Amino acid sequence: MNVQEAIQSFHALQSKLSAYHHAMSLIYYDGATTAPKGTAPNRAHALAILSEETYKMSTSQETVSMLEFLDAHKDELTPNDARAVYLALKDIKEMKKIPMDEYIAYEELLVEADDVWHKAKEESNFELFCPVLERIFETTIRHAGYCAPDKHPYNYCLDKYEGGLTMEKCDEFFAALKSKIIPLIKKISQREQVSDECIKGDFDEPSQEKFSYELMKAMGIDLDHCGLGTTEHPFTTSIGSHHDVRITTNYERSNLSYSMFSVIHEGGHALYDMNSADELAYTFLDGGVSMGIHESQSRFYENLLGRSREFINYIFPKVQECFPQLEGYTAEDMYRAVNLVTPSLIRTEADEVTYCLHVMIRYELEKRVVGGELAVKDLPAEWNRLYKEYLGVDVPDDKHGVLQDSHWSGGGIGYFPSYALGSAYGAHLLHKMKETVDVEKCLSEGNFAPINEWNREHIWKFGCAKEPDVLLCEALGEEFDPAYYTEYLEKKYSEIYGL
Repeated sequence: MNVQEAIQSFHALQSKLSAYHHAMSLIYYDGATTAPKGTAPNRAHALAILSEETYKMSTSQETVSMLEFLDAHKDELTPNDARAVYLALKDIKEMKKIPMDEYIAYEELLVEADDVWHKAKEESNFELFCPVLERIFETTIRHAGYCAPDKHPYNYCLDKYEGGLTMEKCDEFFAALKSKIIPLIKKISQREQVSDECIKGDFDEPSQEKFSYELMKAMGIDLDHCGLGTTEHPFTTSIGSHHDVRITTNYERSNLSYSMFSVIHEGGHALYDMNSADELAYTFLDGGVSMGIHESQSRFYENLLGRSREFINYIFPKVQECFPQLEGYTAEDMYRAVNLVTPSLIRTEADEVTYCLHVMIRYELEKRVVGGELAVKDLPAEWNRLYKEYLGVDVPDDKHGVLQDSHWSGGGIGYFPSYALGSAYGAHLLHKMKETVDVEKCLSEGNFAPINEWNREHIWKFGCAKEPDVLLCEALGEEFDPAYYTEYLEKKYSEIYGL
């Protein structure tokens, strides 16, 4: 085998695996959106077979030999091929440490867990979900032992979603946020609250769906390559490549802002996934490089842009067109309504200021369960205690408490800190963007093109071609600093609340 032959084989492997992942993503998307309730075993059967095939294909001696040969000749490869080989070898070495039967069983478990979680949340019954969640945590800890025996298992979990992230770094990051956010919340709580009555009422689903497409078009999302569905917990997924991305939302009739900001949030994810360079399609470099960077884009669009005064002024005529009951209200009324700061039960509905407290609670719970300090069966009581301590709210039931997020049912242990990191990354990126882009002018005119182009050139087009810390540092022109995020919050909400 020569280098050219090996590269051709490697490209063929990536293309074939992307086809399998296309099928697996569609099965997942179908299960989370329109599949009949009783079809989970059927999907589990299909995914078990597909998972076994991808495992065999990825870890075969032929594949490993080909990748090791290419790695030995990496100086003769293009930078993208060398990076893809590195990532493939890293994943395969990890995958091979997990016995194939356990790998397949875990994929089946996650299908079962998603089905059980939906039912448990609907019934507000954590006891129904608890045995499945125990198995997920047990499997995660066992896999961490296989793959990184020298690491704390939770550090292994964190690193999966944000390369290099550790509990020590998280603790330092969250401490920096708390030192500024807690005093800000206290100051706001002592001021007269703004009104959110204009976004409360009865907003029918067809009108909300129409408005959702208006938001997607305003953001510059290519509707020929991005679909919109509904599900219990909104998410975004790429189907095989960046040429096919699906986002979902959940329409809450009593609150206009819930779906509005879910669509903008998931739309930020979609823009990132859809704008990888075309040459990365069907390769291991297609799509976002880490969940922290991914959440920097979703939270950037949702909050830094979507909740800005300029964007609300621009979109408000469309709001009134879709929802005539808002006649008599002004854009300023809506701007203040969507920036109301008040402790709440639901993370996805939380305001910008209190949001990170929701994430901190999940981080602390996960860390303690993985570390053996907290039993899964005790999660509801501890969840409720922390919500009272951190946010001062009483949790009425499991549906509005420990069962509200879908992440644990999908095995996403270690994912949650990405939301807070992403929020802070986004604020620093906005500061940098404003050096060359008149962001306020763009938003007031509904012209996302310059904003999207900046993100494309500095973040999106690289896909997974760079390590997340390198990508972020190059985009910012300096090391990441969470102070940009807390300064943004203090400035914005001091103006709104007259602090």
